[in-house]
Amino acid sequence: MITLASDFGTPYPAAMKGVILRRCDARLVDIAHDFPRQDVRTAAFWLSHVLVEFPPAVHLVVVDPGVGTDRAALAVRAGEHVLIGPDNGVLVPPARALAASTEVYEIDAGDPRSSTFHGRDVFAPAAAEIHETGVEGLSKLDWLTPTTAHTELTFPEPDITDDGGVGEVLVVDGFGNVVTNLPGDLLGGVDRITVNCTEVPVVESYAHVESGGAVTTVGSHGNVELAVNRGRGDEVFGLAVGDAVELGR
Repeated sequence: MITLASDFGTPYPAAMKGVILRRCDARLVDIAHDFPRQDVRTAAFWLSHVLVEFPPAVHLVVVDPGVGTDRAALAVRAGEHVLIGPDNGVLVPPARALAASTEVYEIDAGDPRSSTFHGRDVFAPAAAEIHETGVEGLSKLDWLTPTTAHTELTFPEPDITDDGGVGEVLVVDGFGNVVTNLPGDLLGGVDRITVNCTEVPVVESYAHVESGGAVTTVGSHGNVELAVNRGRGDEVFGLAVGDAVELGR
């Protein structure tokens, strides 16, 4: 299996699939191609929670605002998985979610025919060849070089206090649900909580309040989520990615 994730929209992913299918008969699975454009952190967050649900696979990830520059191309082994993509941090959180330790290789990109579409010209061929070689064969590929020099990406840590905490909006999903970096256990044992000075009910799911009602809940990712039943939490709470969120119990 080869999974594909990008911020490309269409039709660019089809070109990557064509390159792969000329080289191998892998099952191709689309993760998403509508990640926010050039938003490395958002892609890394979602992939950290999605790729762990997959059996061993090669994961092709192309969110690459530095395409055509001197940023490296990487293949990262994480257990029985391999992630392939640009060296901008997007591979690091999902790789660590997949395995406690990782092996990082730099890809010799050669002379790609385009300086703006390495997804097609560098990463897709690499994904196909690694699929055919297998995880155990990475060290035998002469176009891969082990490296310890790569771009790190970590998510900000919240400041937890006895009566709540201060965190940050990590992502906003397509429903407008605001995902914070605050741990879900902050909502344990309380029926209501203050979010940036506004009191909001704590519920198990969105439909526990009337349509249009604001809620706090624990999302599937385990973090505190701010939402609105049949509405957009980002608009009602007035929050965007990177904004501060203060919870008071």
